[in-house]
Amino acid sequence: MPARALAARRAAAVLGLVVTALSAAAVSILLGSNHLDPGVVLTALVHPGEDVGAVVWGSRVPRTVLGLLVGLCLGVAGAVMQGQTRNPLADPGIFGVTAGASLAVVLGVTLLGSLSVLATVWLALLGALVASVAVFTVAALGRGLSSPVPLAIAGTAVSAFVTAFTSALVLADETSLAAYRIWVVGSLSGRSLHGVGVVVLLAAAGLLVAAAHTRTLDALALGADLAASLGQHLLRARLAGLAAITLLTASAVALTGPIGFVGLTAPHVARRLVGGGHAWLLPASGLVGATVLLGCDVVGRLVGGATSEVSVGVVLSVLGGLAFVLIVRRTRMTAL
Repeated sequence: MPARALAARRAAAVLGLVVTALSAAAVSILLGSNHLDPGVVLTALVHPGEDVGAVVWGSRVPRTVLGLLVGLCLGVAGAVMQGQTRNPLADPGIFGVTAGASLAVVLGVTLLGSLSVLATVWLALLGALVASVAVFTVAALGRGLSSPVPLAIAGTAVSAFVTAFTSALVLADETSLAAYRIWVVGSLSGRSLHGVGVVVLLAAAGLLVAAAHTRTLDALALGADLAASLGQHLLRARLAGLAAITLLTASAVALTGPIGFVGLTAPHVARRLVGGGHAWLLPASGLVGATVLLGCDVVGRLVGGATSEVSVGVVLSVLGGLAFVLIVRRTRMTAL
C-alpha cells in the first residue's frame, strides 16, 4: 500500500476512534442506574437542578471524565509496555505500580485511620512511584537495563513482596481490610474529581515522554541488538519507557484504584486498526482504552440496577479474561 494511502487509512482510523470515544462519553452521561429521560439529562447539564443536577454533575460527569482519563492512560501505558518488552501479553501492572499504590493506601488507613479522597489519591500516587523506583533499582543492580528481562523479573519480585506485605496488614486490622476491599476493586463509582488536577499534570508528562520516544519504540520492536546498531541508547530507552509507564499507570491507579485488562487488550485492538508504528499506535491505544473503560462502566450500571451497580473492574475482569484467552490462542504471538 502506498505510504500516502496508508497514512490516510490510519488517520481515518484514529478519527473514527475519537468519534467512538466521544460517543461513549455521551452515552455514559445519558445512561445510568437511575433512569432519566435524555432530555432531562441535557437540561440538567445546562441548568443543574437540585435532584437531577446532583445525579448528572455529582456522579455521571465525574465518572465519565475519570473514565476517559484513566482509559487513555492505561491504553497508552499498555502499548509502551508491550513495545518495551516485545511481549504481547505484557501489562503495565508488571512494574509493581498497582501493588505499591495498594500498600500505600493500606498503610495510610492503618496509621491514620479514615482517609479523605484527596489523601487517598496522594498516597496511591506516592506508593506507585516508590514501587517503580524500587523495581528500577533492583533491575539496575542485576544484569542491567539493556534488556527488558531484568525489569520484568524485578517487577514481578517487587509486586509479590509488596502484595504479601499488604495482605499481612489487612488481615491484622479490620479497618484496613474494609478500606482495602473498597479501594482494590477498581471502580469509577463513588470517585470524585478532587485532586485530579495534579494527577492530570503527571499523566500529561507521561504522555509527552511516551510521544517523544515513538521512534525508539519502533526500533526496540526490531530487537535490542538491532536497535543498538541503529544508534539507539538502550539504557536511555528503558528509562524513558519506565518513566512513561510509571507516570501513566500511577495516575490511573491513584484516581480509580487498580483496573486490569485495559492496558493488555487496548493495544491489540489498536494494532489491528493502525498497524505497529507507535506514532499511530499510542493515540489509538489510548482512545480504545477510554472507549472500552466507559463502555464497561455503562454495562455495569445497567446490569446492576439502581441498588447494586456492578463495578467496572468486575465487568472488565469477565470481558478481559475472555479477550486474554483469545490473545493467547492467536498464533505467532511469542513476540511483537
